[in-house]
Formats: sequence, structure tokens, C-alpha cells
Amino acid sequence: MRALPICLLAVMLSGCTMLSRSPVEPVQSTATPPKPEPVKPKPAKPVPVRIYTHAEELVGKPFRDLGEVSGESCQVSNQDSPPNIPTARKRLQINASKMKANAVLLHSCDITSGTLGCYRQAVCVGSALNVSAK
Repeated sequence: MRALPICLLAVMLSGCTMLSRSPVEPVQSTATPPKPEPVKPKPAKPVPVRIYTHAEELVGKPFRDLGEVSGESCQVSNQDSPPNIPTARKRLQINASKMKANAVLLHSCDITSGTLGCYRQAVCVGSALNVSAK
């Protein structure tokens, strides 16, 4: 009687190893293949925005004032990298470009402390201009 369970166990184990399975074939989808997205044209490079630091540089050049524009660089906590004025100036140019300006008359760049959400902050403020060529 003891040999019967051992024999059954041996037969079951050997039977499982003799099973050979064929590799699973991929299922063919009946859905229509997705259409390729149309190629979108790349946006044109934005025109670089020139920074004027003195109003005298604009004398004799026709221009249109598009409004005030600013750029900032924020240091969130004391452990973060400090804010810097070149980053604030670059963001000033980017924001002026969004207003379709090709120049900025820079009024000021300052580093302040205690601004809401920033430990220290560099802010540059100017006027976005559209200077036309003669």
C-alpha cells in the first residue's frame, strides 16, 4: 500500500515533464491599423529679442511699445542654487518674444528676498518693443 502513492507521484511527475507545448502564436487583430499622424511643420525659430539698456539707443529708430514684460529666477529654499540675473534676463527675452516683440528696453534687474514662494528672487523688468527697420 505504501508503494501505490509513491508510484502515482512518480507517474504524475513524469507525465508533466513529457508535455511539450508549441510556442504561442501571436493573435492577429481584426481592428484596422492606426493611421500614421500627419507630419506637423516645425514651428519657426523665434526671432531673437535684442535688449536695449539705455533709451538713448532707440533715438531715431521707429518702434512701438507692446507693454511691460518681466522675467524671474527663483531660489525656492536656502539649499537651492541662488537666483541669477542672466537667467532672469533670458526669461525676460522669452516673455517678450511671446508678445511678438523683437526688442526690450530694460528698466531694472534686482534680487529680492521674502517673495511669496521664493527664498530669494531675481527679477528683470522692461518694456517689450517692436522696433522696425528703416
